Amino acid sequence: RCTRSICCNSINQQVPTPRSKSDFDHLLWQVAHEGINLFKDSDGWFLHIETRCAHLQTGGFCGIYDKRPAVCRDYSNDFCELDESIPEGSEMFFSTYEQLEQYCRTRFKHWDRRLD
Repeated sequence: RCTRSICCNSINQQVPTPRSKSDFDHLLWQVAHEGINLFKDSDGWFLHIETRCAHLQTGGFCGIYDKRPAVCRDYSNDFCELDESIPEGSEMFFSTYEQLEQYCRTRFKHWDRRLD
């Protein structure tokens, strides 16, 4: 049983593959918030939300281990951040509004027209 608990300090939520300016504009709003990152890997696009589980105890133990949610019981650490961090293992990783905006300017020739 792992007691390093890296996975208990964040949530990775898959999002639909962004394709349009509107999709990316919405992601810009999300990344503008502290603790919210966006990344793309071989499984798709994800929001990486830096937030600690309320039941994580000192030493990395789960305070509700016997009655933890199914997502925790079923979690497989076949990819663990101890092996490679999300920024290192991602095809793309955006931790700031400015980083994602720069990507959008490269991807969309007329990025600023979304504001019209």
